[in-house]
Amino acid sequence: MKQYIDSADGKAGLYTLALRWVIGWTYFSAFWRRLILENKLIPEEAGYIGEKFNHFLPNALGIKPIIEYLVTHPDDLHTSMVIFTIIEAIVGLFIILGLFTRFMSMGIFFLAMGILLGSGWLGTTCLDEWQIGVLGVATGFVLYLTGSSTYSLDYLIMKKYPNFAHKKWFSILGSGELPIKNFAPKVLIMSILIFGLTLFTNQYFHGGVFGTLHNKSVKPKVEISNIKYENSMLIFRLFRVEGADVYGSFLIGIEILDENNKVVKSINQEELSRYPKEKINNHYVTQIKSGKHSLIIPLGAKADFTIDLNGISLKKDYTLKLTDISGIEWSAKIK
Repeated sequence: MKQYIDSADGKAGLYTLALRWVIGWTYFSAFWRRLILENKLIPEEAGYIGEKFNHFLPNALGIKPIIEYLVTHPDDLHTSMVIFTIIEAIVGLFIILGLFTRFMSMGIFFLAMGILLGSGWLGTTCLDEWQIGVLGVATGFVLYLTGSSTYSLDYLIMKKYPNFAHKKWFSILGSGELPIKNFAPKVLIMSILIFGLTLFTNQYFHGGVFGTLHNKSVKPKVEISNIKYENSMLIFRLFRVEGADVYGSFLIGIEILDENNKVVKSINQEELSRYPKEKINNHYVTQIKSGKHSLIIPLGAKADFTIDLNGISLKKDYTLKLTDISGIEWSAKIK
């Protein structure tokens, strides 16, 4: 045991102690904030974590179908959020304690991968979620290589039961000397893959490697689609796909313009602030709804919106225009 601790491998587990504690708290604190300091697992209350998960949907990479399934099935979403929170708590606590360090580091790796793919595009100032994701992936890999050393429960187990230090399964899932041959090339290959993932996602989400740098979290963007005109009703779909996740788009005006850009129908800010619920058919957990001064469209919300035209006849080249409180406008042709 002493021979291992004094070796380069044993010291590596000691050198990453601060890293282990910090990354462990990063994940355990998610559970702590979400359940102990404030219960964010109640679907009917503000701050429900399922709604935050819904914010990931518009620009997630590779896992969008999974997110969309969950946000359209509220019971499954709630179960998933509870399980996810429990996993974060276990992984974070065990990493802090240094118990089954390598097994838990795999948890860190895959949790961070989920954050990266789901929300790597979010972050209004410093590409926040992308940084958390890629650093978590790299940290998970490093902690798997080093395991834990002196200040860990793995160390106490190895000290009390020295035979564990020589068990292959414990070395793979806990700490100790990794039973891997030709170690250096494997570390190099994995490091290249993680660095490649970092560059690819940085470019994909933010254009951060070449071309024009962009940030989809800065300004709200609402897509208009599925426009239908039937029985004196105009029905169209709204989907908020960009902007800050903690701040809604506040719609203060809807206008229908003719071919000469003359307004033939308008709904003002006051009307939108008390728009009937039955004319807004929401698809996801995060919902478009009337607020105190406007129509609120949170990030990731999608709904079919119905306007009663009261006998107004529409023609092909008419335009539907939406106005945000910031002055941003979105429009689409009524075909």
